[in-house]
Amino acid sequence: MVCHGHIESITYMPADQNAAFTAIVSDPDAARSGVKPPPGSRGRLRVVWLGRRKVPGIEAGTEVRIEGMLVLSQGLPTIFNPRYEILSRQEHE
Repeated sequence: MVCHGHIESITYMPADQNAAFTAIVSDPDAARSGVKPPPGSRGRLRVVWLGRRKVPGIEAGTEVRIEGMLVLSQGLPTIFNPRYEILSRQEHE
């Protein structure tokens, strides 16, 4: 599955837990991707990089293209260890 959207939020795992970096991607065109999102997900997709505490360039507001195998995890469409491309970043002053 391929998704295009903006990073809505990121979650950092505490140091005493297994390393995982999680982001929520808002994809307003999710309906066109051919995947019917579960009720309440509103075109949101969770992406999880296992074994990492940070992914360079991935921060709230970044526009990304995500690709990987889609699964349903904890009621939200999720892609683990996705391939990604940063399309643009929000400028900070």
